[in-house]
Amino acid sequence: MRISISRLTLTALAVVMFSLPALAGREINLSKGQTIYVPVYSHIYQGIKGKPYNLSALLSIRNVDYNDFITVTAVQYYDDNGKMLKSYFEKPITIPPMGTTEVHIPERDTSGGSGANFTVVWESAKKVSTPIIQAVMIGTASTQGISFVCDGVAIEEKE
Repeated sequence: MRISISRLTLTALAVVMFSLPALAGREINLSKGQTIYVPVYSHIYQGIKGKPYNLSALLSIRNVDYNDFITVTAVQYYDDNGKMLKSYFEKPITIPPMGTTEVHIPERDTSGGSGANFTVVWESAKKVSTPIIQAVMIGTASTQGISFVCDGVAIEEKE
């Protein structure tokens, strides 16, 4: 009887431990709007001499709310000195439930530098699931390639 209780305890502990990764993930947050900061890299440095390795970047704004639209009122691109290089979307853009909009920075555009960033301002008429806003960087040269993702971070909350 003692062995079966120990096995049962160990089995329960193993189930809990292996289930933890399944429970990990994004915390559900609701908001009426935010300003999001998203780091972007137009290049990174490689090798002993620190040679720049150019990257293309894709800003992805994903409305993850099942029922409601969100409106993106501003998307601005800054260089590593904090100078605004470009403002995207002349008019506010509405993203439908479960929809996505994107901004692409080509690999040859190195104006942002290694410290480039976007700010994204979005809003909604009522509280919705906060969108997922990320930058995906990718670079390829001959047989080498690199890609990575940077998540956006809320820096201001709409009241």
